[in-house]
Amino acid sequence: MIDVFLTVDVEVWCDGWDDIDAKFGSAFQRYIYGPTPRGDYGLPYQLRQLQEYGLTGVFFIEPLFSTRFGLDPLAEIVGLVRDGGQETQLHLHTEWVDESREPLLDNITGKRQFLHYFSLQEQITLIGAGAQLIGSAGGQHVTAFRAGGFGCNRNTLRALAANHIPFDASYNASIFGPESGISPDRLLVEPVECEGVYEYPMAVFSGGTRTLRHVQLTACSFREMEGLLWQALESGRKAFVILFHNFELLNESMNRPDEIVVNRFRKLCAFLDRHRDCFQVKGFCGLTPALAEAQPSPLKSAAWKTGLRVLEQGMRRGLR
Repeated sequence: MIDVFLTVDVEVWCDGWDDIDAKFGSAFQRYIYGPTPRGDYGLPYQLRQLQEYGLTGVFFIEPLFSTRFGLDPLAEIVGLVRDGGQETQLHLHTEWVDESREPLLDNITGKRQFLHYFSLQEQITLIGAGAQLIGSAGGQHVTAFRAGGFGCNRNTLRALAANHIPFDASYNASIFGPESGISPDRLLVEPVECEGVYEYPMAVFSGGTRTLRHVQLTACSFREMEGLLWQALESGRKAFVILFHNFELLNESMNRPDEIVVNRFRKLCAFLDRHRDCFQVKGFCGLTPALAEAQPSPLKSAAWKTGLRVLEQGMRRGLR
């Protein structure tokens, strides 16, 4: 049996930083609810699908936008996730720091896209502020974190420990992984303890190209995910962390469902439901860490599956 984590990064963007106060209302509806002529395909749709299959999702909610627009929209998001019976955890996109109506930090001007651009004390402050916002919005006590854009470093783990947050899911061997300084001498693909925090890396794989790819709903076909899950189980892996976003079932213009990705999501949920004896879908609340004794090589997907995914992604682009 292997632990599988369905992790959802929940974010709201105004598609640029100009005139964001006027844009926010429509952006919130678009990103959170995903209205289309065929129904809503945003966060509530994902929650209903997880409920239908009895699966646990970990919703990493970005709260710093609320320092600009108030707590009510954040409370609405937290309420949807909580009422859907899922986990509310913490996600930070530091692009919002300079947009806050009350300064979160001293002497911060301009955008800093990633958390690793901030000092240890600044990261402690921002993570603490984010956790407090989640709590004030009605969320559960934060026990897990993911840095926006996977932009973490070793100080991030120290900052989490200082805030008594035991789990991190920010490490991605395909993005910033070795450069993060969390594990400069080895690639992390399995859970490990570091700086008093349990790091649960993103599932990554080689698909016949020179670069690694992380397992994300919009980036992998169902055949790839299915094959990688079986491979992880058969090789004795401890954990398999999958990523998607609240708006990921919509097309690029966010005006209709992306049927290919919707189908992937449904197939993935059905597969995990059907094979509960092999794959245990979990959250981080009350989790007993299952740490690996060694770090194996990344998983590998067959070249023909990569080819089919490239074809499938081409079809998606054609339907935009």
